[in-house]
Amino acid sequence: MNIAALVSGGVDSSVVVPLLKDQGYDPHIFYIKIGMNDNDEEWDCPSEEDVEITTWIAKKYGCKFDIVDLQQEYFDRVGRYTMDTVAKGLTPNPDVMCNSLIKFGAFEENAGYQFDRIATGHYARQWQDEQGICWLGTANDPVKDQTDFLGRLNYHQLSKAMFPIGHLPKSEVRLLAEKMSLPSATRHDSQGICFLGKINYNDYIRKYLGEREGDIIELETGRKLGKHKGFWFHTIGQRKGLGLGEGPWFVIRKDVENNIIYVSKGYDPEAQYVEVIHLADMMTMNPAITFTDGERIRFKIRHTPDFNTGTLKLTPQGADIVSDKAISGVAAGQFGIIYHPTDPVVLGSGVIC
Repeated sequence: MNIAALVSGGVDSSVVVPLLKDQGYDPHIFYIKIGMNDNDEEWDCPSEEDVEITTWIAKKYGCKFDIVDLQQEYFDRVGRYTMDTVAKGLTPNPDVMCNSLIKFGAFEENAGYQFDRIATGHYARQWQDEQGICWLGTANDPVKDQTDFLGRLNYHQLSKAMFPIGHLPKSEVRLLAEKMSLPSATRHDSQGICFLGKINYNDYIRKYLGEREGDIIELETGRKLGKHKGFWFHTIGQRKGLGLGEGPWFVIRKDVENNIIYVSKGYDPEAQYVEVIHLADMMTMNPAITFTDGERIRFKIRHTPDFNTGTLKLTPQGADIVSDKAISGVAAGQFGIIYHPTDPVVLGSGVIC
């Protein structure tokens, strides 16, 4: 079996290589170069150390190694998706789209099509049943589980995916890296969005969408509390960065047409909770899965180790999740990932609308 191993230089993807070698495979290692295709050096994703570590691993285990430049594809697909989503007043999830559009998308088009499987360092599991149908399952480490970032893979992408560390807890992955003397053993896990490089998210948004002053209004009273520089800088559930006194204040709603931010006061304002989550653009993880009206489910609306429980109601637009408990921070544009009510299986997903 020909396997392409996507290695970023981090500890998780680094451990993938010796695990595959122990199983008798000879993976071809690829480092995907992403980042914004811009003339300013400040926009470059700092990848020099990543490449050095990945090169070292390739030499240590006698693997072929190539760098695949997908900067333009990343900008065209993930970068534009992010800005288009923000401009509509929605909350994007670049990590989800990077997996479906780049790691299992553009890479497949560029080089992955030559391989039987594409192995990554995600904490998730993939398997085939007796009928040859592929399934996506949660990792054994609930804190590190990353199936919420993989819930938009199409079936072809899922069928080629391989997650060699999905059965391991993070602590054991670290121990393995130390025993193997991998240079990534003590590296901190990456945080944030790589393509932003050395600048922060708001600076990136400002570069492409600019600023436009608008009102911050208290939802319950209609009282004007202050000004903001554009609704696109704010997300549902946001508490910091509003510049308001006598708080805390939470962003509850956005009026895109009139550029208004609505907020509520308190550490746990009632207005930020909802019981029904509307989903559109529904998709299942494999052809054997169908959504049934009224079925019990578990679900996630953000990256967290905990599941929410509820009932799925089918609608003409897609589906509604009726949560057993009201939940906060439901942001349009994010993804609702749907899980089997008892088994560690991902059923599919939808876009929160």
